[in-house]
Amino acid sequence: MKLKHFVAGAVLAGASFGAFAGDQTIDLTGITLGKTYSWTALEGDGILSGGKDVITFSGLTGTYKISVTVSAQEPLTLSTLSNLSGVAGSVVNGEYVFYSSKYTGLSPYVLTLVGAANGTDADYSGTFKVTAVPEPETYAMLLGGLALVGAVARRKAKKAA
Repeated sequence: MKLKHFVAGAVLAGASFGAFAGDQTIDLTGITLGKTYSWTALEGDGILSGGKDVITFSGLTGTYKISVTVSAQEPLTLSTLSNLSGVAGSVVNGEYVFYSSKYTGLSPYVLTLVGAANGTDADYSGTFKVTAVPEPETYAMLLGGLALVGAVARRKAKKAA
């Protein structure tokens, strides 16, 4: 008799948990740098039912700056927004904003949203923009080019004088 109650209790406890949201993967292969992209997550998709959603940005190589803005519509609350290294985002005008100073492309860039869906119509949307970060060689070539232009201008000035 106790076994039946135990099994029934275990089944009810297991059924009380909502379905966990499938983590999202946003593939950035073939994107245009500097262009803004967006996504939307709806309550019907099971967002934040496990308390957090993980968004993985994949497909980048090299070094990039990624900026992400996530805005939540009522009745949804986001309490944390952070990246893989635990750097937290901040709230700006009711939106959570995260700026990655540098992403090296060695592993997927992961954004974690923690919060609660407080109603049936909860959803959130986000935008992200990826820009390339110039490598040190770029600046070296720029300075070398400026030096050459300066040398040519100086030579022309000497000939004219």
